[in-house]
Amino acid sequence: MSTKKQSKKAKPTLTPNAYIDHDEKNYYIQVDLPGVKKADVELTVSDQSFCVRAVREDVEFLGCYILAHVADTDKAQAKLENGLLSMEIPLKKLKAEKKVPIE
Repeated sequence: MSTKKQSKKAKPTLTPNAYIDHDEKNYYIQVDLPGVKKADVELTVSDQSFCVRAVREDVEFLGCYILAHVADTDKAQAKLENGLLSMEIPLKKLKAEKKVPIE
């Protein structure tokens, strides 16, 4: 009789498609997570990036994305509906740009 352990097959990891747009006030972000339940999604947001990790029965979605402008993470909002993670993150107001003369 064999006592060989059955190895658990690793799930493939996919980078989800992300659509990132912004205006002068907010980022508008959508991430495709088909078939994923809200309880199986982990979202972290920093001043200039966000990471999504989501697990489905047959696959793991994992992606980190860099944002061009500083975001106000305290006011970030997210919801998951029909496999689409939607986020709205306000942009932080920065000091006005200043031209620096070159000597």
